[in-house]
Amino acid sequence: MKIKNFQVKKQKISKILIGSNNKGKIKEICDLLPKKIKVLGTKDYNLKSPKENGKTFEENSLIKANYYSKKTKMICLADDSGIEIDLLDKAPGIYSARWGGKKGNFALAINKVYKELNKKNKNWHHKKTKARFICALTILWNSKKYITVVGKVEGSISKKKRGKNGFGYDPIFIPNGYKITYGQMQYSKKIKIDHRYKAFKKIRKFF
Repeated sequence: MKIKNFQVKKQKISKILIGSNNKGKIKEICDLLPKKIKVLGTKDYNLKSPKENGKTFEENSLIKANYYSKKTKMICLADDSGIEIDLLDKAPGIYSARWGGKKGNFALAINKVYKELNKKNKNWHHKKTKARFICALTILWNSKKYITVVGKVEGSISKKKRGKNGFGYDPIFIPNGYKITYGQMQYSKKIKIDHRYKAFKKIRKFF
């Protein structure tokens, strides 16, 4: 948990901007927030995404929160997340979305994962290929007051795409303790165990 000039406010947040243009992330965050919270999105302000030049999920989360907050003068909740695969030296990591190209095509990104795994070891699918989903969430009140938290879920890479639920790399990630991918999991189940939920648990007291 990273905190800058932060003091817990007595008055809880009642209105917030979600700093993301990713529909899947926006839906999950909205479903995690209490229903009483008034939520606005980047589309309400016609805002494009900022350049993410951080070296960690935490840094990119803060970059987005700071950018959107300055543009809208609102308290902002921003997410940066992705998947790390040990056999690929923890790639794609913070470049998870960028592996899908300019249009964020995750079918392309998943194909790239399998291509890179085969380059590393043609027999990778005979072993457990360790991976993890990571989510960094930042709430930014202003440039001097923010909090960043991280949630992680350990798991492995499926031998092939399985399931049509979720988004991003969900069809190839099997969380530890399960035999199915996020893509095969019911949304109501996934949202209670995933990396975004684990991060959100650490900040929900502010709502």
